[in-house]
Amino acid sequence: MRILIVDDDAGIRKTTGMAVELMGHQVELAPGGARALKIIGEEPCDVCFLDVNLVGENGLDLLEKIQKAQPGIVPVMFTAYANISTAVEAMRRGAFDFIPKPFTPDQIRQVLGKIERERKLEQRVRQLESQLTAGAPEIDFESTEPAMQRALQIVFKAAETQATILLLGPSGTGKSVLAREAHRRGAQRDGAFVTVNCPSLSRELLESELFGHVRGAFTGAVGDTTGKVAAAEGGTLFLDEIGELPLEIQPKLLRLLQEREYERVGEPKVRRANVRVIAATNRDLEAEVKAGRFREDLFYRLNVINVALPPLRGRPGDLTRLADAALQFFGAGMGKRVKGFSPEVVEAFARYEWPGNLRELRNVIERAVILSSGEEIAMADLPEQFSSCGGSAVQVGSPVTIEQLENEHIRRIVASAKSLELAARTLGIDPATLYRKRQKMAGGQGSAE
Repeated sequence: MRILIVDDDAGIRKTTGMAVELMGHQVELAPGGARALKIIGEEPCDVCFLDVNLVGENGLDLLEKIQKAQPGIVPVMFTAYANISTAVEAMRRGAFDFIPKPFTPDQIRQVLGKIERERKLEQRVRQLESQLTAGAPEIDFESTEPAMQRALQIVFKAAETQATILLLGPSGTGKSVLAREAHRRGAQRDGAFVTVNCPSLSRELLESELFGHVRGAFTGAVGDTTGKVAAAEGGTLFLDEIGELPLEIQPKLLRLLQEREYERVGEPKVRRANVRVIAATNRDLEAEVKAGRFREDLFYRLNVINVALPPLRGRPGDLTRLADAALQFFGAGMGKRVKGFSPEVVEAFARYEWPGNLRELRNVIERAVILSSGEEIAMADLPEQFSSCGGSAVQVGSPVTIEQLENEHIRRIVASAKSLELAARTLGIDPATLYRKRQKMAGGQGSAE
């Protein structure tokens, strides 16, 4: 952690700073409020040890100024004039703890340990909340398919190290879920798991989201931001769809991977990062390198441990188990007693190509549970593309209208895309147009899902 010590006694600043550094933390020292505010203005601190009685100023008043300048900082007060009323007032104004002088390094160590435990607990709560709000069935990471078994074995073994992992495979094969599981099994499991969706933002905004920026770095930068690299400190940074990372940002990512260094946009100060990087892509990065769209040196730096996840159609032995797990999840969530699938549905699932992989399977079963009226999922509960024994009745060259072809194409893209925004981008239309088309499809044919 980065720790600020504010005390007008130079001896206390020095000895406390040395003790904290020996505990493995980065230290900043300030004799008073002006210097303290300047330090946190340049770079945020995690903890501030603050003397209540400073020469020419009140430490409790400075406490409020520091919290206003950096809302996330954890303040700890200490003073030689300890009493109950001062402690109560310090806590009332937002202090995390209160240490009377003279204090020992062990007292400092205990307070920092308590702060670190609370930070890890908060991170764990956030992770659990994100998993709960994701609304997806739990993945058990078991497989009867040799290719998947081998992929899981490599990932879980690599998870125990700090090596960069590159997950390859079509969209919807579970790369992001597997990345989170690798984080959970790694040495930095208590740190945050932070995701960056590379194709979601412009080059300028993506660079800022990754590394942060300082006030005035570009139009609209009205304040400082730390960025997701800093947010993942001590944890895992997951770069989803890294094959779409702009060329201009790739050298900066390479520097982060090789040197563990980066700079915020608009700031020359070099910062250190302790993050584990996992990346994923559905692109052929070697082909992207040959085409000049991806740096060769970055590719080799990412390609330390690469794992290709097979598509769902290549995992027939897992299909029934995954479908059953999704059925139980959505059935319980919707309060429906759906016990299984009809034999026709089981056959259709086995013959279907599943272009959207696990994501499409989840969407199909969620929709089927919503529409079901009995104890089994029937063919009538499935989307139209399952009506011809698992193959779509609407295909190029079939005696169908252009509108039917378009509707079928939209259904497949929506089923395999992570969001409607990404589906619209794939289709080459804006989200509003996609919404109108889906509304029309739902009105004319029962559902656009």
